[in-house]
Amino acid sequence: MNHPHPDLPYPAKLAPKTLRIVALGGLGEIGRNMTVFEYEGQLLVVDCGVLFPDESQPGIDLILPDFSYIRDRLKDVVAVFLTHGHEDHIGALPFLLKERADIPVVASKLTLAFAEAKLKERRISAPLREVRAGMVEKFGPFTLEFIAVNHSIPDALAVAIKTEAGVVLATGDFKMDQLPLDGRITDLATFARLGTEGVDLFMTDSTNADVPGFTTSERDIIPALDRAFRSTKRRVIVASFASHVHRIQQILTIAESHDRKVAFVGRSMVRNMKLAQDLGYLTVPEGLVVDSKNIGDYGDQVVLICTGSQGEPLAALSRMANGEHEIKVGKGDTVVLASSLIPGNENPVYRVINELTRFGADVVHKGNAMVHVSGHAAAGELLYCYNIVKPKNVMPIHGEWRHMRANAELAIKTGVPRNNTIVVDNGIAVDMHDGYADVAGAVPVGFVYVDGHSIGEITESSLKDRSILGEEGFISVVVVIDSQSGKIVAGPDIHARGFTEDAALFDEVKSMIEKAMAKAVAGGVNGTHQLQQVVRRTVGSWVGEAHRRKPMIIPVVIEV
Repeated sequence: MNHPHPDLPYPAKLAPKTLRIVALGGLGEIGRNMTVFEYEGQLLVVDCGVLFPDESQPGIDLILPDFSYIRDRLKDVVAVFLTHGHEDHIGALPFLLKERADIPVVASKLTLAFAEAKLKERRISAPLREVRAGMVEKFGPFTLEFIAVNHSIPDALAVAIKTEAGVVLATGDFKMDQLPLDGRITDLATFARLGTEGVDLFMTDSTNADVPGFTTSERDIIPALDRAFRSTKRRVIVASFASHVHRIQQILTIAESHDRKVAFVGRSMVRNMKLAQDLGYLTVPEGLVVDSKNIGDYGDQVVLICTGSQGEPLAALSRMANGEHEIKVGKGDTVVLASSLIPGNENPVYRVINELTRFGADVVHKGNAMVHVSGHAAAGELLYCYNIVKPKNVMPIHGEWRHMRANAELAIKTGVPRNNTIVVDNGIAVDMHDGYADVAGAVPVGFVYVDGHSIGEITESSLKDRSILGEEGFISVVVVIDSQSGKIVAGPDIHARGFTEDAALFDEVKSMIEKAMAKAVAGGVNGTHQLQQVVRRTVGSWVGEAHRRKPMIIPVVIEV
């Protein structure tokens, strides 16, 4: 059943022995993953991530899930479980814990270390609970069984959530790499056991559901990376996510084989790789890594590993592309973008590629070399999982609508009844009782924008204004009128930015403003607010008809 734009009421009070599931982010989008499970008056949160803005959201740093659904019930949250350490699953955690700091945070060792580092930056101290694959722990009325899954970051976990309402198996992000770098494969035996015992709802990663076959093994990109290193006599600059430990491990191994020193560039990259090394998830050969401040001592025989593979404006690679970083990219350097494109980031990434190429660098990316493989299961892997889990109901998660619908169709092909596939948007409540799941209503959810120190103060209207200013320009009109007669005594003075520099262009509309205001005053309009609207309409009509533009218009009428 599909509910893309439902006209649904707020869900009724939860019935006894019923589990309610509400995603506050992560459905219909790649990022902002956060799902709330409610049973017997208690809440369990799975993941708490951020979404990175696209070009339609100028000036925004991050986008958070909307916590308003649980804000008045934070005391009922028994735990936050984090499936793995990527930003789209842990990045919003400090913002949630700022509202209640004593919520237990449950995760694997590496995930917990990444989360703790983020909390320390914001001076937040929360109870941390480390778990491992195979463990079974109880939090309030929820019994959680943690299951090893393979992903593009070590220590990822799926979770089976058990209540008297039934069993939910949530995969988190996963794939089925049979030759992973760390030897830790997805625990399909436990998936199969849970399937035999009975899985009432299977919540599955949808990101690659529309990609046929099986996701390529992480090891298969080594030859392409090796060629990139071998083909350059100058520096190699690799951009990756600061949490992609497996990819960084490959770069370290190849760099050592080519007798190159490695430097980490960027605070988050330095911090995360130090944590991964200290915890044993990253093997760093003695003497291989040097401080980025000392790279000049090693000439061209260096590899720089930095952030910015998604074209993020403040990341190291973007600043290099803009010529704003202390490290200058030049002719003969090779830049490797060792990641895929998150939907919505295409333009910023291609802009970075173009600028680096203009500086003379050779840019190697997924479009021209196999330097990245996905961390998400493709259609063949998902079909395999459906056949061994045999779920009663399926709810695709983590993906845009095309991904989630493709995922649902895969489930249907393996025998799941179409009415038992639940493809829903953020905010839609799904209730499960006695092995049956159905839509129960919808709660209000929106985008919460982080803009500098501002959290949630920027609205859609504000972003619309920013877009208009950036694309259409700005016109201000100042008119001074006599408070008694309403006649114009000064102006109209017109100033424009981002529209035209020719002041004479506005001579035509000035007479139009004077006539429109005289007509309005003669008709009994005398308030400054009403006269400002007359000015706005007059200028808007003129600029729309004469110039096919819709700039922001700020009319100011002053009485003297």
